[in-house]
Amino acid sequence: MLLKDEVGMLQRVPLFSGVEPAKLKLLAFTSDRVSYSAGEILFRQGDEGDAAYVILSGRADILVDSDSGPIKVAELVPNSIVGEIAILCNSSRTATVRAASQLEALRIRKDHFLRLMKEFPEMTIEILRVLADRLSHTTADLIDARSANSE
Repeated sequence: MLLKDEVGMLQRVPLFSGVEPAKLKLLAFTSDRVSYSAGEILFRQGDEGDAAYVILSGRADILVDSDSGPIKVAELVPNSIVGEIAILCNSSRTATVRAASQLEALRIRKDHFLRLMKEFPEMTIEILRVLADRLSHTTADLIDARSANSE
């Protein structure tokens, strides 16, 4: 795929919508375009957080280990980002991500991701929005689960 096509794809990702095209070109150039077949693992819970992934096409499942095996907690769709928590918290992966279909993603290395955040406060704000939204959904799910268990 041509660099300008990748820039066009990145502009559709809410996270990068405020980033100027020249910087997106640099991001596309310094990132890796990766493809996965259905069932392939992007990363596993407990792995080192070395990169974030922007889903360009296809779908992926977010799985969390439990005593009874992996539990699907969310689904990723095109233009979503995953893997940023381990980068931001400097921790290991909090979940496993598995391609649910043929998947194309942009793999952004940790150092590039952090540099982008420093250079673009609007990107940092969008990441905070994404994380706050996830936290809100997780809290609601937890409340639902607790009330279901108490019945």
